[in-house]
Amino acid sequence: MRHDIQPNERSYTTKEVADELGIATPTVRKYGQVLERNGYEFFKDGDRRIFVRSDIESLIAIRDTDKPLDVTATYLVNQQKLRLEGFNETEITISDTTDNSPQDLNQLKESLMFLANELAATREMNVQLTNDMSQLKTTVSQLQQDHHVISSGIGNSAQKTARIEKLTEQQNSHYESLLQQEKEKSEFLQKEIQNMRDEQKKEWRLQSDFNKRLEKSMTKPKGTLDRFLSIFRK
Repeated sequence: MRHDIQPNERSYTTKEVADELGIATPTVRKYGQVLERNGYEFFKDGDRRIFVRSDIESLIAIRDTDKPLDVTATYLVNQQKLRLEGFNETEITISDTTDNSPQDLNQLKESLMFLANELAATREMNVQLTNDMSQLKTTVSQLQQDHHVISSGIGNSAQKTARIEKLTEQQNSHYESLLQQEKEKSEFLQKEIQNMRDEQKKEWRLQSDFNKRLEKSMTKPKGTLDRFLSIFRK
């Protein structure tokens, strides 16, 4: 488990890292996933990554590399392992030359980790609260402007309010009238279309009957003129 955080070392949220590197927060998460896939260790608060300066330097190397990301990530993982091994050696030397027990040092590191996580979470919450407050101020300002416009337009006069209600009622009545007219037009057009269809069907039936009589008369053994005239005698 990673334990190389220094006393008073600053931690960074994903958004802060994205702002410093000039990239989007999803890109920071992508680079973090590439590093973790190759064995890199981040400090974690649950599933959320907490970055320190060495992590930011690794992300910069990923961002600026012209090699495949996994190749660069493998190199950075090896560098982190060497750094952590050096940190462990330094920790052992300090433990041997002081009166602090390993248990006390572990408790100190756990306390520092807890404080770093809490600080990062508080900083991120403060940023969110600041953004929410700014958005709330903008909304309040817009509502005040809208209220001023409405107050200037209709005032506090009951007469103006009644006039507006009357105009609204007239508009609604006019709209209902137009809607009824359009409905009647639609029904009339539907009837006309149906009548046209009925007339067309009637024409088709007459034409079909005529064609049948013509065909039948042509098959009878009569003279050509008699067969043709017999069609119109019927």
